[in-house]
Amino acid sequence: MIFYLHGFRSSPESLKARQLKAALNEQSLGHRWWSEALPPSPKAAIEQVENALRRSESRPLLVGSSLGGYYATYLSERHGTRAILVNPATKAFDALSPWVGSHRNLYTGVDFDLTQQHLEELRDLWVPHLHHPERFWLMVETGDEVIDAWEAVTRYKGCKQTIIEGGDHSFQHFADFIDDIIQLDLHSEDLSWPGN
Repeated sequence: MIFYLHGFRSSPESLKARQLKAALNEQSLGHRWWSEALPPSPKAAIEQVENALRRSESRPLLVGSSLGGYYATYLSERHGTRAILVNPATKAFDALSPWVGSHRNLYTGVDFDLTQQHLEELRDLWVPHLHHPERFWLMVETGDEVIDAWEAVTRYKGCKQTIIEGGDHSFQHFADFIDDIIQLDLHSEDLSWPGN
């Protein structure tokens, strides 16, 4: 089952989420999809995802974008599940530090605050060392204007990596990998990645 974790100021209505959900529905696999709007509090967001993971009847495959990639890293290490990280925030507590204040969700229009407490909650989720790099697939575009792609490449050294020149933070080539993601989900007992 695919668990899609969206990024900061994003939602399950982002383009990547809609593309992946639509592809699953086209293959009559809509029951293998989970994505919900995550609350501003990282602690609450993790609790929400963990509650959903506990209810899953099949082995989860996490797909995390930006801040969702940071969450997916923590959850993968904690629960032993595989994770696909799309232009992930490597140290979200540092990356979001300048963003403390009031914001509006880009998709829902809901106003929310990012607080110092939220940054501390993010720091609590930091995984200093990946114990199972084989569980991760990093996807980055070098033209990402928000996240330093090369920092992510270094952080996830030893993981499967797809590095695409150009692009931006939205990861323009995501649709090219949807079939691979679905196949990984369907063959969840096989820990190998495509091409390995």
